[in-house]
Amino acid sequence: MGLYELSAIILYFSLLFLIGFSSYRKNLSSSDFILGSRSLNYWLTAMSAHASDMSSWLFLAYPALIFTDGIFKSWAAIGLTVFMFLNWQLVATKIRVSTEKYNSLTFSSFFESRLSDTSGTIRIFTAVMSLVFYTIYLSAGLVGLGILLETLFGINYFLGVFLGIALVIPYVFIGGYLTLAWIDLFQGIFLLGVILFVPLYLLPKVGGLSSLFHAASAKHLPTSLFPDLSYKSLWLILCEMLGWGLGYFGQPHIITKFMGIKKTEEIRKSKWVGMTWMVLSLGAAVLVGLVGIAYFTTPLDDPQQLFIAMVRQNFHPFLIGFILCGILATTINSMSSQVLVLSSTLTEDFYRKVFNKNASTKELLLVSRIGIILVALLAFGIAYGKVSTIYSLVFYAWSGLGASFGPVILLCLYSKKTNKFGAWGGILAGGSTAALWPYINQVYHLQVPPIIPAFALSFLTILAVSRITNPKAIPGKLENIS
Repeated sequence: MGLYELSAIILYFSLLFLIGFSSYRKNLSSSDFILGSRSLNYWLTAMSAHASDMSSWLFLAYPALIFTDGIFKSWAAIGLTVFMFLNWQLVATKIRVSTEKYNSLTFSSFFESRLSDTSGTIRIFTAVMSLVFYTIYLSAGLVGLGILLETLFGINYFLGVFLGIALVIPYVFIGGYLTLAWIDLFQGIFLLGVILFVPLYLLPKVGGLSSLFHAASAKHLPTSLFPDLSYKSLWLILCEMLGWGLGYFGQPHIITKFMGIKKTEEIRKSKWVGMTWMVLSLGAAVLVGLVGIAYFTTPLDDPQQLFIAMVRQNFHPFLIGFILCGILATTINSMSSQVLVLSSTLTEDFYRKVFNKNASTKELLLVSRIGIILVALLAFGIAYGKVSTIYSLVFYAWSGLGASFGPVILLCLYSKKTNKFGAWGGILAGGSTAALWPYINQVYHLQVPPIIPAFALSFLTILAVSRITNPKAIPGKLENIS
């Protein structure tokens, strides 16, 4: 690595730590650390909900999928866009109002208050599912960090994964929810510029838009969103859209961003800022994959390095360092958001509930940070084994979280007849089905995304069990929530 690249990296991370340092003094309580005391403006809410969602998946995993499978895989981006819009429409305002009504900082505490569950069971189920799937999610980020650090510094992948852990932990320690939101705002704007600029800069070099489809056709890759109008093609389109899109209803690290906005009246503006960012960034990621098809005449050993390879071959070393360390930083930040949610769940739902109901603010912050270290070490073990691709790991974790929590969130917000017994059954049915479904696909040679059967089973389980156990009860009725 040359002097220019090193200078760019130092400059970028100096900016990030300056942002972190400036907001550190604002985190004075566990409420500040976990939810920023519900003080975010609409720009911060939009960018923290969207930018922290993508990370290395946007730059490494998704363009690689387009590169290997063609434009048909754009349906995944379309599905994500449609369902994130529905998430803003159906969940954002209601979850913000209702969690404040119940003074809830986490999913578990909201479910418990909403469903009048005094047993603590729903907290345990929620925390277990969060622990399982977020650990896998974090391992995907560490795989991405290992690849990036290997490329930037030429170090061994496994050492890169270890250094990734060493970088993630201070990110959360430095300030919590509000700090991550400000960093998300900065990085969201920067990374949108990067992912738009790179493919548009290279497009004329490969012969323009028409050359992309000629190159894809020459490599026998799909060049149309609609290969034909057969039932099989329509089913595959539905699987691509629902397989990713449904997951948005149950992602704690995204939905907690809705909970932190200061004024519910600003959610509408926040929605349009975030959705604009999302459409542009996902469209650019698709273009990266298509440009890569025309740019590389021979197969890549690791398609996940498509974006990295194009950047390194076409830009000045200073820009190379700045662009790639930007991806590195946003990966760390996305992982930090996930770690923050999980450590908050472990602290609020286990430590405060089971061990010390009267824990002081300092004690809770200490427990949160100990939880961060333990979870990060578990994720390190999975990433060290390099058992799967970034895309596969994210897809598995995304499906598990979406199926575990998506149906219960929607029904808690929209159905007065949902009770704690239904929620217990739904969380277990959704999470366990999503966890096991990849093996069912393999055994029976199916191609059904895990979240489709898992989400449906969870939804139906909540309705059925709630009706069977107490059909007339309306626990925790929500009033005047719009």
